[in-house]
Amino acid sequence: MSVQPTFEHASVMLHEVIAALSPVDGGFYVDATAGGGGHSRAILEASGPTGRVVAIDRDPLAVEVAAERLSEFGDRARVIHGEQRDLGALLREWQSPLVDGLIADLGVSSPQLDLAERGFSFNKPGPLDMRMDTSQGETAAELLSRLDEGALADVLFQYGDERHSRKIARSIVRALEAGELHTTEDLRRAVVRVEGPRKQGKIDPATRTFQALRIAVNGELDQLRALLDAVPDLLADGGVVAVISFHSHEDRMVKHSFRDDVRLDALTKRPILAGDEEQAANPRSRSAKLRVARRVPRDVTNEVRA
Repeated sequence: MSVQPTFEHASVMLHEVIAALSPVDGGFYVDATAGGGGHSRAILEASGPTGRVVAIDRDPLAVEVAAERLSEFGDRARVIHGEQRDLGALLREWQSPLVDGLIADLGVSSPQLDLAERGFSFNKPGPLDMRMDTSQGETAAELLSRLDEGALADVLFQYGDERHSRKIARSIVRALEAGELHTTEDLRRAVVRVEGPRKQGKIDPATRTFQALRIAVNGELDQLRALLDAVPDLLADGGVVAVISFHSHEDRMVKHSFRDDVRLDALTKRPILAGDEEQAANPRSRSAKLRVARRVPRDVTNEVRA
């Protein structure tokens, strides 16, 4: 008998996010990364009896779990399966009002890492999948089969900041050609042949390679760019956007978007970090960076209100 996997996920910087969004009764909010529904629930609880949340996620399991956990809020909560880049089109299709607040908690969730069959983690043997949306798209195995050595090295360097990208790419390609690349263990073994088995501080030698492939498989930076481009048009005047990132590429994109878009007023010159207590309780939060911006009123920027 199969057992349905659970989706236990600790929402990062929950109190800081709610403080930034300051939900109000009757407000309309978007959770662009529903996950286990933690941020959505907190917003609904803080926004009085008539606040509403639309939550979206690419992961079908996350959508199922979030919908169940938010069901007690009735029609105040709506959870859908979809991508961040489609959020603007979806809201327009539903003729939704402009958004009073938006939260995006980027990156891979703890449940995704914990489920070996998802292929995100080198700590558990699993298939080379790494898709956040298991219903569609190219798997990591298919990506590795498609890329030549040079293109793979570029992925490892650009998305993982891997200094030994060329040597690791060569090792991975050789393992693939020898028929020795089928699982996450096989992939880690190909990296270790170059890096050695010893962890660098607390970082496993395969961390950057797995991160880079996950980002490539899921088009994560393209998704984030599309979301950041759409946010100013989605927010009501004075509405707030909060983004939690987990690596330098994401944080840099968020920082530049909030700084350079005249329609946004960056409220965090430096990113907010998780407190010591949260970092001790949830190691994932140690690399989290929260940035916040507010929508400049449209009459100030001479825009036509959507």
